[in-house]
Amino acid sequence: MALEITDANFEETVLKSDKPVLVDFWAAWCGPCRMVGPIIDEVSTEYADRAVVGKMDVDANQEFAAKYGVRNIPTVLVFQNGEVVGRQVGVAPKNAYTEALDALM
Repeated sequence: MALEITDANFEETVLKSDKPVLVDFWAAWCGPCRMVGPIIDEVSTEYADRAVVGKMDVDANQEFAAKYGVRNIPTVLVFQNGEVVGRQVGVAPKNAYTEALDALM
């Protein structure tokens, strides 16, 4: 399962990570988000030792969603060394997420 990322733990979990980080910005009411969710969970399992993979509920955590300009969900951001290095808006196949992480390893 993907890690739950919140406004409270974002800086420590995402920005200070020494591994690549993939964050799925989603909401429970969002149909496409429910399609992406299981894919993100699979990626989380497969990359458990090599990357941080998490989900951030934008309804409960708006600070960092606003900071990074997340206007449509699902939006998946990829971070390295505290910087956004990739963005995928909308539903994408699993390889879109794995290739983004692989490129950073």
